[in-house]
Amino acid sequence: MSINILGTILFAALITACISGIFGMAGGLIFMGVLASFLGVAEAMVVHGIIQSISNSYRSFLLRGSIRWDIIWRMGIGAIPALALLAFIAFVPTKGVLFLCLGLLPLLLWVPKNWFSFDAQNPLHAVFCGFCITGLNLVAGVAGPALDMFFVRTEMPREEIVATKAFSMFISHMMKIFYFGIPLVSAYGLGDLPPMWFFMLALPLTMIGTFTGTRILKRMSDIGFRQYTKWLVSAIGMVYFLRGVALLT
Repeated sequence: MSINILGTILFAALITACISGIFGMAGGLIFMGVLASFLGVAEAMVVHGIIQSISNSYRSFLLRGSIRWDIIWRMGIGAIPALALLAFIAFVPTKGVLFLCLGLLPLLLWVPKNWFSFDAQNPLHAVFCGFCITGLNLVAGVAGPALDMFFVRTEMPREEIVATKAFSMFISHMMKIFYFGIPLVSAYGLGDLPPMWFFMLALPLTMIGTFTGTRILKRMSDIGFRQYTKWLVSAIGMVYFLRGVALLT
């Protein structure tokens, strides 16, 4: 893997962390697409999982007192059959399928909220959430828009929502690392993954980007935030969707 490619990915990690700090989910979506453009699907999933798990674990650590462990355990119950099913069929998406899923995922942002009544505090809904999020994360690499559908109607305090979502995504990314990483390392060793110094640089860059993004967020209005988020994520999704179609055809 050339220095130019690694440098481009590190720059993308910085910029997308900033975007995530502003818009929440858009950064992970963009970063997954960048990784898939330069790396194989399995390598992209592992790198994305490592970097995203670092940021989510740090955020959940800072808010550890607000994590709803009852929801986390129920989501874990739902995650097991999704993981087992995909492992049983040894599913690894092609790049075409990956980009197609990345392109379709933002459509969830346009679904009217009154169409669904999911609530993560409901035990059955939490189990179903774990199943859906794990499946999406292993197929598309990201699941932010789907996760939001289970928390938008809860009466939980904001800190509990942020902390619980962060820890649930940390666990989901860890599963993604092992799901794609173990077969990858078993077959090819560590040679197909970026070197250790790459991840050591990615950590501070991600933190700098996140800090910068949150500073920009404070200057935005709520109306502007919602409008920009929808349109930005949708525009990215359209690009990914067209690329997925092109790769599949």
